[in-house]
Formats: sequence, C-alpha cells, structure tokens
Amino acid sequence: MVNEMKTVKGAGKVWLVGAGPSDAGLFTLKGHQVLTDAEVVVYDALVGPAILAMIPDTAEAINVGKRSSNHTMRQEQISELLAEKAKEGKRVVRLKGGDPFLFGRGGEELEVLIREGISYEVVPGVTSAISVPAYQGIPVTHRDYCSSVHIITGHKREGEACDIDFEALVRTRGTLVFLMGVSALEMICEGLLAAGMKKDMPAALLSKGTTAAQKRIVATVSTLPEEVARQGAVTPAIIVVGEVCALADTFSWVDRLSLGGVRVLLTRPRELSGTTAQKLRKCGAEVIELPAIRTKARENNTALQQALTDISDYAWIVFTSPTGVRVFFEELQRQRFDVRRFSGVKFAVIGTGTAKELEKHGFYADLMPEVFDAAHLGAALAKVCSHARVLIPRAAIGSPELLAELQKAEGVQADDIAIYDTVYGLEEDPEASPVQIKRELEQGAETYVLFTSASTVKGFAAAAGDIAYTDVQAICIGAQTKAAADAYGMQTYMAECATIDSLIEKLEEVHREKHQNTF
Repeated sequence: MVNEMKTVKGAGKVWLVGAGPSDAGLFTLKGHQVLTDAEVVVYDALVGPAILAMIPDTAEAINVGKRSSNHTMRQEQISELLAEKAKEGKRVVRLKGGDPFLFGRGGEELEVLIREGISYEVVPGVTSAISVPAYQGIPVTHRDYCSSVHIITGHKREGEACDIDFEALVRTRGTLVFLMGVSALEMICEGLLAAGMKKDMPAALLSKGTTAAQKRIVATVSTLPEEVARQGAVTPAIIVVGEVCALADTFSWVDRLSLGGVRVLLTRPRELSGTTAQKLRKCGAEVIELPAIRTKARENNTALQQALTDISDYAWIVFTSPTGVRVFFEELQRQRFDVRRFSGVKFAVIGTGTAKELEKHGFYADLMPEVFDAAHLGAALAKVCSHARVLIPRAAIGSPELLAELQKAEGVQADDIAIYDTVYGLEEDPEASPVQIKRELEQGAETYVLFTSASTVKGFAAAAGDIAYTDVQAICIGAQTKAAADAYGMQTYMAECATIDSLIEKLEEVHREKHQNTF
C-alpha cells in the first residue's frame, strides 16, 4: 500500500539534483533548468566549480561541505535545513555531486521531507562510477572482457568494519567500481585477493575525474596500493577493478584534445563569457568562470538622453565593446526610441565581437579597423569623418587613444559619453577571495588565465590580492592587455589578433609547445 503524503499548505518545494562528476557539460538540461529557478541552493563539496557558477546571483547559496570524513554540516542537519527553507515558501535545490541516489544519501533526505509534508522532485545526475572511467578511456563493460558492472561503496561508518562480500564480487567476474574507497584501498585489494581474484587482474585508481587535473594510476590488484603510495593519491578518487582497465591507454581520448588537461580561468564579465567558455570546453579545457570585472549601466544618464534627442545631428555612432552596444540599446528600449531615426547614421565598431553584438539589433557595421584596438579605430574614423559629429557611448574608463587619433581629423566634434562603469574584483561572488583564486591556480593542472582587456587584468589583481603573480600564465587579447599583465610580472602571451578565436589559438599554441617540451 502506498501512503499518501500530506503536504504543508503554502510550503515551497525541494529538488534533489545530481550535479554529475564535475565537468559542466555533464550537468543535465533538467538540472540546469531547475537550478536557474532556485531561490535556495544547498550544495556539497564535490559539486564542480563550473556548476556552482550557474547558481543564480539572487539565490541563497549554502555550502554544507560534505566529503568523506569531512562534514561542514551533519546529514541530519542538512535534511532539516531543506525542510526549514521549503517551509519558508522557497524553491530549494539540493545540489549533490554525482547522482542523489547513488551513495548520495538522497533517500535519507526524502524521508525527512515526507515526514514534514514537503513536496519534492528528484533530478538524476551522471554518476562518477561511469563517467570518470569513460574520461580515462576505461569502458566499465565490454563484451570481450565482462558482462556486468558492480558499484560498491568503499566507505564505512566510523568504528564499524567494512561490510563487503568480496567472494560474491569475485564470482561475478565483472567490473568492480569502488566509490569513496581511497582510504580503504589496501583493505579492498587484500579482500579481493583473499577471495580468489587473480593477482594480475588489472586495477586502477582514478582521481579528480572529468577535470583538467584528472589522473589515472593503472596497475594490478596486487600492486595498486604500492603504486598509489609511490605516485601519491589525490581525492576525490574511485577504484576500478577488472580486465577493462587494461584498455585505458588504448581508449584514452581527453588528452588528445587540443586543450585536454588544461584549466582556464575566464575573467571576462559573466554575460560575455558563455560563448568563450563553450569554445574552450569544445577543445577539452576545464573552464572556471571568475569574472574579474562587472559592468553597471549609468542610471538617469542625461548626457546620453540629450544625444538621443539630437541623434539626427550625428554622422557616426562608435562602439568600443559588446557591453557598450548592449547597454546602449537597453537604454533605447527604456526610452522607447524609434530606431528609424538612425536613418543616415553610420556605425563604427572596434572588432568582430562588437560587430556581432550590433548585428543582434539589426544593424551592420560600416567601419571596422584592421587591428582591433582603440588607436586603430580612431585612426580609421579620422579618415572618413572630417567636419562630422560623432557619438561615442562607452565605458567611463575608455582608452584615450581613440579620441587622440580621432581629433586629428579636421572639424570633428566627438561626444564621448560614459554609459557604464567598470567595477573591479569579484565582490558579488560569495566564494570570491584571494584564497579562492590561489586555490584555483593550484589545482594540479596546467592552468592559464585568459584576459580580454586591461580592465580584466586589473579586476583580477584587485580580487587576487597578494599572490605570486610571476606564477600566473596570462593569455592576453592585445598589446594593452599584455602591458597590464606585464606590469604585475605575469608570464604573458599575446594573441595574433584581438579576437576570441585568436586568443584560444594562442592558448593552444602555448600548451602544445609546453607539452612537446616535456618529452
């Protein structure tokens, strides 16, 4: 008989969401949709940073820090917290690494929610038991090697013996995947050998799976503990035992991608980072979004409002960034501005990214310099706009080189209007601190920081504080950006031209050269 759950009237709802192993690309579409609508997010330590970056700014984010033998909050307290937040009428997401029901204690949380009359849903996640071996070239099943896979927890309650029937596992002749078993590795291997498993059975320890720092140690059941002791084990990690482990070198694929094993800290504003992050992940990079600057549109901008009133007097409107385009057209919408009044006005942009943003509003650039920087934009404009009035809606800290070149043209009246401010640092990110940035730079992977403007360099430094900048590998979009990074003593590399594609190509080149030099 199924008991009907009595729900609390006016209460909110809880979603148990599996976040997957770490790679943001393995987070499910439904999980992302639910997370986007969350008002409260309760998350574990094993949730990847790229997924944490998806938590809405408006949501209350609560880190309960669950990891083996290290709990910020006990399970009983977490379950009560979920019910408490839901009773406040809020949409609560319980974000758990992997899958909520695979050793994720999701069932225990549901028991409390049912007892308290709280509505809930479960969104399954991609489990590390399947995905981590896959990212290391190990298929957990292969008909030439095995016909079953078995997932076992290697974690035991404090003060209790590990309750694993090793003889039954050996009899299955299938692939064995032990989660949370690193501390019990020696005991697991000894148990399997005592139960009759052959000594030369392939076995592997896979750490930090699906991240740029992922590592595999492949040996045999009899030699794996010794090999792990020699090379060092890093958690989180899983243990895989079975003939399929011998396929790892043959089937490995992540390290063959152009940016496989590379970790990228992306510093541009969050609203501009989506396409860049997508391109980097397609190349195999692990992307961590750390927006080093924020942009804030200026309210009650009387100078801009007057310019819009006089728009027919302008021959050119000049945009120096995608953000400038976005903020400008947002103001037009607020003013209910009729774009037909742009008849006769031409548009100039600093580069392809800005041109693409302009095209979203149905306009195409009439002028774009061959070199995408302020000086070349000003010089190109100076050749075509003598005795003309020019509107330049841009950031308050815009480069002076644009005006310096533009004013070389005879009779030019340039109205340089600040329409947004640039805020340095990561103040709005609840996790942001010099400690966090230092931690992101020391994750054991080949790590680079991508800078798309001098402002992102300054914002990064404002957030990072007193770190060892000489250890920062900076990929810079142009000369001004590189100069800003050089001023901090970073290891700098500059893209051939000021585009995101060129920036990524430079990153690939640097990574390739470093990788070649290791052989």
